[in-house]
Amino acid sequence: MSGASETVDRAAAAAYWDSEMPDPSTPWREAGLCVLDLETTGLIAPDDEIIAFATMPIDDGRARVGGAHTRLVRPRRMPGADSIRIHGLRKEDLIGAPAMAEVIDELLVALTGRVLVAHVATLEERFLRRAMLAAHISFRNPVIDTYALAIEVYERKRVPQPESVRLAALARDLGLPVHRPHDAAGDVLTTVQVFLKLATELDAIEPQTVGSLCALRHRSDPWPTMRRALRRLRRS
Repeated sequence: MSGASETVDRAAAAAYWDSEMPDPSTPWREAGLCVLDLETTGLIAPDDEIIAFATMPIDDGRARVGGAHTRLVRPRRMPGADSIRIHGLRKEDLIGAPAMAEVIDELLVALTGRVLVAHVATLEERFLRRAMLAAHISFRNPVIDTYALAIEVYERKRVPQPESVRLAALARDLGLPVHRPHDAAGDVLTTVQVFLKLATELDAIEPQTVGSLCALRHRSDPWPTMRRALRRLRRS
């Protein structure tokens, strides 16, 4: 890729760009998936940045815990007090970490040829696209949103929808363990478990494909609930 940034491993960039993504008709258990969690300095401001990420692959419907990868990232602007209260990452934790431009190839390797799975995926995708754009790489993965899957499952069961978009709240509601909230490695494991449970429940109702699971994210808009949660967080 001649347009790739000099800081990006060219082989990783080329492999990502040339990889064949799973076809929408592929049963989800037969597709390669990459579960992603990002920790950031904030959620809304244009200068908010990624300060940690974690990925975990899912193959043949099984999480490959041994394939998990985590990384701290040094931002241009260090997180403020409000941000630190959430994820606990301070300047001294991040000052020695590599910048995103130095580790973007690690994300590319994790995402190559895979469907991206994330909780409230709009947020993760926004930061991911921005980081990849800075390296002159276009984001091209299909995306599954676990929040959207939850809405579908709750509607099918005719039970009240989740009151919160928070990953931990959803996991507890599903009877799943919560692993270190607001820690990238912990959240990615929680997201993996939430995804597998929800996808399996939907699959039992009707066989699910990559395309059918991806399409669900366009049926629900988490932003009103997310904005209310952010306002409550600021007040507290």
